[in-house]
Amino acid sequence: MKPTDNPREPLLEIKDLHTYYGRSHVIQGLSLTVQPGETVSILGRNGVGKTTTLRSIIGLTPPKSGTIRIQGEDTTYWPPHRIARKGVAYIPAERHIFPGLSVEENLLLAARTSGEGASWNIQGVFDQFPILRERRKQDGSTLSGGEQQMLAIGRALMSNPRMMLLDEPSQGLSPLLVKMVIEIVLRFCADHGLTLLIVEQNYKMALRVASRHYLMDIKGQINGTATTEELVADPAIIQRHLSV
Repeated sequence: MKPTDNPREPLLEIKDLHTYYGRSHVIQGLSLTVQPGETVSILGRNGVGKTTTLRSIIGLTPPKSGTIRIQGEDTTYWPPHRIARKGVAYIPAERHIFPGLSVEENLLLAARTSGEGASWNIQGVFDQFPILRERRKQDGSTLSGGEQQMLAIGRALMSNPRMMLLDEPSQGLSPLLVKMVIEIVLRFCADHGLTLLIVEQNYKMALRVASRHYLMDIKGQINGTATTEELVADPAIIQRHLSV
């Protein structure tokens, strides 16, 4: 049986991960799993290693030791383009919209078929984000913050991923736009069976989007896990892990 044929096998499995920036030991012994179709968040204060975790998964900041398995295959030291072809899309907090390229060109740059009846193309993205259709010829870097977030999500969808890594999607957005992003993410996960790992400082957004949460302490160490129901029932858990 191939790894992807096992419905009980995690889509993402990390074991004892150690990642450095130069001599700085940023992630020390991280382990976590995400099941197919699951939406999971990593909650923690600024600087504890949440973004580095996503960068390690996608291959931008390779770990020194430990293992990362995607669909049962060891991808620990793969380059980012190979991990992307495995079906993982990364949306950084900075969004990285390419200046000088139109909205349409930013989307087409990421187009990729999944080989299994790809469902996302540029018309599908425009159907979900009509404002992007209206601005299709506009330089993507001149869009508003909320529109750039839509473009970043749409660009990720153009790669027809199995899993999306979403880093601080509410960063720099107004409460109204945060609510809009929540609705977009929830719709994609529900309608298309996307697996999502989200890093978010705005815990209210994380609770709306994810059903299970890893509580990260300094150096990327996981101090526990909790369901959304458990965190809502005991706000003190959030206070301990997110208060300054």
